[in-house]
Amino acid sequence: MAENTIGFVGLGIMGLPMAKNLLDAGYEVVGHNRSQEPVEDLADYGGHAAADATDAAERGDVVITCLPDSAVVDSVVREEIMPGLGEGMTLIDMSTISPTVTEDLAADLAAMGVDMLDAPISGGEQGAIDGTLSIMVGGEEAVLEAHRDLFEVMGETVTHTGPNGAGQTTKACNQIVVAAQMVGVSEALVFAEKAGADLEAVVEAISGGAAGCWTLDNRAPRMIRGNFEPGFFAGYQYKDLRIATDAGEAYGAPMPQTELAHELYKSMEQNGMERDDNSGVMQVIEMLAGTEARIDGE
Repeated sequence: MAENTIGFVGLGIMGLPMAKNLLDAGYEVVGHNRSQEPVEDLADYGGHAAADATDAAERGDVVITCLPDSAVVDSVVREEIMPGLGEGMTLIDMSTISPTVTEDLAADLAAMGVDMLDAPISGGEQGAIDGTLSIMVGGEEAVLEAHRDLFEVMGETVTHTGPNGAGQTTKACNQIVVAAQMVGVSEALVFAEKAGADLEAVVEAISGGAAGCWTLDNRAPRMIRGNFEPGFFAGYQYKDLRIATDAGEAYGAPMPQTELAHELYKSMEQNGMERDDNSGVMQVIEMLAGTEARIDGE
């Protein structure tokens, strides 16, 4: 039986299954979310409902946040969670936010005697459900090792990437590559459709060669059937790419391909597709091409 009580703030599409996995592993979990339904779901599953984020922090030994963006993390941590933290506690932020915001929060928490790990995640909703996420951890390695058992409940790959902020930098790198895959596969499929090729055959053929990638294996079969049910919201991908391009500007790193991907995901946002899966960027390429890359009758 795990000894730590976890205060979990942010029970969304990723956070709720992660919190449930912690319950399955024997951790006591006290959860809070802006909307009440996920909190009730967690309580029905064996967890506890917190009155607010401060209550979750006060009742936890470790606090995990899984929130939408930099502004929300900054305000929730400073205004709601910090009042509930005590010296010797650890805050683990599993959101995807700006590295510089992370560094500032970590410094202020350290002044309180609180350790912080930035631990953004990759693997989508299914990875959160299965406990197979890739977790990129920034912060003191000794703090990570003290909580490794907790991380290994939620993720299959747990990697220490450097000091505070390095986890977020690594996640930005991840999203740069993911977006490139999504856009590249979308272009290839729309091109194949325009050229009259068999879409299923194209996916099968190129998946086994040098073009093989996660998107071809896990999303292309759904894309050609028009299935864009979210595993990871396109709106979140848009937000993550803005983090990446802003960081690229701050550090002087050229990002021509990522800037283009960002504009395509912006188009999804403006066309009401932000709640589609991030593979739904193919719909923007289809609109540009005036066609749909679909298998007939499916």
